[in-house]
Amino acid sequence: MLISIYASVMFLRRLLPFPAGLCSGSNSCPDLLELETGDFAVIGTDITEAARPLLLPGSGCGAGERIVRVPRRLLVEARPHLPAA
Repeated sequence: MLISIYASVMFLRRLLPFPAGLCSGSNSCPDLLELETGDFAVIGTDITEAARPLLLPGSGCGAGERIVRVPRRLLVEARPHLPAA
């Protein structure tokens, strides 16, 4: 079931032309992508195991979810490119 959900993912665009200064080779490039559905996908460092026990009250991370760290600079630079609605 999960495979069919992921198989239908279609990327529409990157929110930044290129995350300058954030890439360390072709294997580590945090990014923010808009999906065809209007949702967003985040590429970052998986910190789920270390962060899960420290989540704030009211926060949760389900079995099919991961906690991802992205550099602050990436989100700050992406802000003007986020759609208002």
